[in-house]
Amino acid sequence: MPDSPIHKAMERIAGAQYLTAFTGAGISVESGVPPFRGEHGIWNQYDPRILELDYFYRNPGECWTVIRDLFYRNFAASKPNDAHYWLAELENRGKLKLLITQNIDDLHYRAGSRNVVEYHGNCRRLLCTRSGNYVPAESINLLEMKDDEMPPRSPAGGVYKPDFIFFGEGIPREAQKRSLDAVDRSDVMIVIGSTGEVYPAASIPLMASRRGAVIIEINPQPSAFTSEITDIHLQMTAGDAARQLQEILDDAV
Repeated sequence: MPDSPIHKAMERIAGAQYLTAFTGAGISVESGVPPFRGEHGIWNQYDPRILELDYFYRNPGECWTVIRDLFYRNFAASKPNDAHYWLAELENRGKLKLLITQNIDDLHYRAGSRNVVEYHGNCRRLLCTRSGNYVPAESINLLEMKDDEMPPRSPAGGVYKPDFIFFGEGIPREAQKRSLDAVDRSDVMIVIGSTGEVYPAASIPLMASRRGAVIIEINPQPSAFTSEITDIHLQMTAGDAARQLQEILDDAV
């Protein structure tokens, strides 16, 4: 139906001069990555202190044992889904100018997206807390390390820290700068799988809306954005929306 929300969304996407996307944990649920919040969220099963910066420095072995299993083991078993590939395809076609993600699961990168702001960092790199040097996470056999071998240490003797943002740690300046520049330029922003409750990241769609961007939200449940700034709400999973939008895009080419 030409007047359906899915067609209206595709019309806005096709007509955008500067299209951006903002993704949260919900885009990765279909890939087997559990969300942090909600009924089946990570923080219902684990103590959030494992990602508090001060607690990590005081108890790196304890924190790393959970981080290894919760993130690296889970992420190794997950694969990008249709929504990740659809966004990568929009970038490949020159349509999507910038993707801003709250996620640290690396699935956008693995799907082929390269013009990405990883607002909360990523799991691909590890930082030596003594030397300040970075190494690829894959260079350390994290999944083979036993609990009593935690935490992983660098040749300099420093504890490795994942290159993602812990509670109590600031957002990288470059991520903020690129995101704010995109906010100023966006005329359409696709928001996928975000609850709209995690700040300062949640301020990005809000600012884009205030500057006149059309907000297309893809989320099976209403979020904090839905009644406030969402112009078109596709109330479906990210994968379902991506498949339908891609089909319309293919038919139009």
